[in-house]
Amino acid sequence: MTKGILGKKVGMTQFFTESGELIPVTVIEATPNVVLQVKTKETDGYEAIQLGYQDLREVLSNKPAKGHAAKAKTTPKRFIKEFKNVELGDYEVGKEVTVEVFQEGDIVDVTGTTKGKGFQGAIKRYGQSRGPMAHGSRYHRRPGSMGPVAPNRVFKNKHLAGRMGGERVTMQNLQIVKVFADKNVILIKGNVPGAKKSLIQIKSAVKAAK
Repeated sequence: MTKGILGKKVGMTQFFTESGELIPVTVIEATPNVVLQVKTKETDGYEAIQLGYQDLREVLSNKPAKGHAAKAKTTPKRFIKEFKNVELGDYEVGKEVTVEVFQEGDIVDVTGTTKGKGFQGAIKRYGQSRGPMAHGSRYHRRPGSMGPVAPNRVFKNKHLAGRMGGERVTMQNLQIVKVFADKNVILIKGNVPGAKKSLIQIKSAVKAAK
């Protein structure tokens, strides 16, 4: 079954294993999440749990958010996400979910929002090659031919300049190197999508969940 938690990306560092191997890791700070709601097929049509992460100031929350959090005897949360395919018997409204749900060696899927790069050209966005840089070529970093004249339009999905980054991305089958329960920290091997202090969603990998 799936296990999951919400956290914040702190940054990257290095970690030495007991055998002396040096591993690049991403540090995820995941303070205890609160179970705000347990959804069942009878009441909602599907099974899932709803986790809340990071307290939200009262002035920024509205009445529905306060009432929803009050049922779990907690304060309104800034981030709320659902996790499906979980063992509902292990959760109850108001219960805290900590980093201890994961152990060293677990394989997880990590979801985050990539860094926004703004409006970029085709060379940076798709890795296309530039044209000759000699004087008079008049073709240095242009996007290239738009295609045949007959359609009188540019086909969809053509690699052109546009907005880059700022997309929701999931990296699969990453390994948890270490869990520090006293510091609410998880070390994940390699890099994960997102800027520092951005929201990160960690859940057990599909293969591992079967």
